[in-house]
Amino acid sequence: MADSKKYEIQVDTEATYLPDQSDESSGRYVFAYTISISNTGTEAAQLVSRHWVITDAANQVQEVRGLGVVGEQPLLRPGERFEYTSGTSLATPVGTMRGSYQMVAEDGTHFEAPVAEFSLAIPRVLH
Repeated sequence: MADSKKYEIQVDTEATYLPDQSDESSGRYVFAYTISISNTGTEAAQLVSRHWVITDAANQVQEVRGLGVVGEQPLLRPGERFEYTSGTSLATPVGTMRGSYQMVAEDGTHFEAPVAEFSLAIPRVLH
């Protein structure tokens, strides 16, 4: 079997603006994002670390690296899914996030699960 089918992780994202935690007059826009990570491959794999690139509308970039997600390093067997919610803040009402998860399969193979770029935007800012 091709290795590409053994090590497949699907990542789905959804972002929400949090007006109650934001302070627009001070340039603080807070967003929650929910991530769903599904093992669509044939090999169990553990999420060991993350890398995020967060860019606001002024092209200010924050890079975030760390172990696991929300204090966990989930092991996903084939067909299993892990979902979590976290957050970030921007100095502008619009921005983007993209990144990757660093995974280790049960057979010891290291691979990355990319997270496609998604938008962070207060409602009614983007068409």
